[in-house]
Amino acid sequence: MTIGIVTDSTCDLPQNVIEELGIKVIPLFINIGDKGYLDGVDITRKDFYSNLPGYKSHPSTGTPGVDAFKSAYKAMAEKGCTEILSIHISESLSATVNVARSAAEEFDQVPVTVRDGGQLSLGTGFQVERAARMAGEGKSLSEIIATLDDVKSRTFVAARLDTLEFLRRSGRMNSFLAGIGSLLQIKPILTMKNGLPSSERVRTTQKADARLLEMLEEYQPIEQFSLLHTNAAENAFAFSKQVAHLIPVNITYTMDITPVIGSHIGPGAVGFAIISKNRIDKL
Repeated sequence: MTIGIVTDSTCDLPQNVIEELGIKVIPLFINIGDKGYLDGVDITRKDFYSNLPGYKSHPSTGTPGVDAFKSAYKAMAEKGCTEILSIHISESLSATVNVARSAAEEFDQVPVTVRDGGQLSLGTGFQVERAARMAGEGKSLSEIIATLDDVKSRTFVAARLDTLEFLRRSGRMNSFLAGIGSLLQIKPILTMKNGLPSSERVRTTQKADARLLEMLEEYQPIEQFSLLHTNAAENAFAFSKQVAHLIPVNITYTMDITPVIGSHIGPGAVGFAIISKNRIDKL
């Protein structure tokens, strides 16, 4: 029995890993003015972030329709997969997983199990990669899901934003609060664990980085660590040096976050995705 792994473009896994493990990625949409782009297909991350501050109308994002998911499932079935596991961004952030569920109900070639990853970016990507590697080793679907439940309970994602402006532009926060935040040099910190997003407001980048360091201390010991940023590789590298003493493992990936998420948080964000060795979903 061969299990195929399907995900969406918000997982932020490197392309070489996706190709190596045979993962099928369904791109989400990025709409800029009257033009629509497939995430990771029609527009590069570098081009998106470089142009984001100057777009006349702020980009919006969208989820593919049921047919896109059914097409992906069909492609995996035609490759010989006898089961499919479809893992997606948290439903608290996107309708993607619900569309996948609808597609799975309509698809009858092979069984499709849809999983809400309860995360975003590499928080989802960690689960997708683990599932694909286990599938390649011949593990059963029940074994894979049990492992993913464990990984999910130990996964945490956090990032400090450079500005509140893009949250304001995207409509994700009250414009009055965005103005106050800019005036007071507030650097918001966004976090994600156990399927739920949260936020903190910290003054100055230095204090925001110190708060991220505190979070890493709280979730010790760390099993896996990856850097995340939005067109801010140099700042991400500088941050990694600040926290090097808390990371007794190699940095797995350093990834520019997908524009689907970046359109809301803007360029200059720096953060991380971790898997702790301990459960953190109850903390």
